[in-house]
Amino acid sequence: MALKLWRKPLDADQIKVERGRVIIIEGRCKGCGYCIEFCPEKVLIESPKLTARGYHPPEVAKPDGCVNCGLCSIICPDFAIYTVAIQE
Repeated sequence: MALKLWRKPLDADQIKVERGRVIIIEGRCKGCGYCIEFCPEKVLIESPKLTARGYHPPEVAKPDGCVNCGLCSIICPDFAIYTVAIQE
């Protein structure tokens, strides 16, 4: 049986996490769901509404949870999503 240990760096409270805002271009989205699946913070969910082409685009469920990693924009095959850094 494996023992899983969780370690936290000593300076974890001093590390500033950059926040971001997710921008979705619904007209380009084909509803593949890659961005929802690969988001490390689980910020996105599938929207119940349909686009003009009949797809369910992603929707931002936790707007303050985005860490501006850009993984959603990297994984999107249609370039329908990107993040912008929030200036504090």
